[in-house]
This record gives sequence, C-alpha cells and structure tokens, in this order.
Amino acid sequence: MKEKIASKEALLLYFSSKNCVVCSVLKPKIKKEIRDNFTKIDLYEIKSDENLAISSHFGVFQAPTILFYLDGKEFLREGRNISISAFLNTIKRPYEMFYGE
Repeated sequence: MKEKIASKEALLLYFSSKNCVVCSVLKPKIKKEIRDNFTKIDLYEIKSDENLAISSHFGVFQAPTILFYLDGKEFLREGRNISISAFLNTIKRPYEMFYGE
C-alpha cells in the first residue's frame, strides 16, 4: 500500500468492515462523488476486519475511516460519523489547487 500512496498524486483509502452498517450506506455515496467530481483521485477500499495488519499500520481501529492523500502525504482523516458534504468541501479546494481545475 505504501507504494500505491507514493505513486499516486491523489488517493483515497476507504476502510470498512463487513458488519458496519454505516460503511454499507456511506461507501456507494463516496464512490459516486469521487467518480463524478474528483476523477483524478484513485479510490481503494480496505476491509479492516480482513486486513488487520494494514489497518493497524495506518492507525485505523474503527470503520468507516477515510484517509485522503495528496502527493504521498496524508491530507485528511475522517472516521465513523462522516458528513459527506463536509468531507467533499474539505477535499475540494486542495484538489482544485493541485490539479488546477
């Protein structure tokens, strides 16, 4: 995963788990918004309950958790009670500055 972060300009890691009701509702909405409005962000889902070592490495101990990276550096970390509109507004400005959109 470190290689992916280093090789991508904009990357979003979505940590979920199979028994997380919030994850199942939130994930499709986040995916759609990223696909429709932030086309240069690569989105990866990591199932925390199946990848404990990866989750632990990133300090993720609850689901859902979203990590947003720009140019290989963590820019934003959101967990559990995530407002989609607030999240999108937070990443919009740096995304537009980074890509000039």
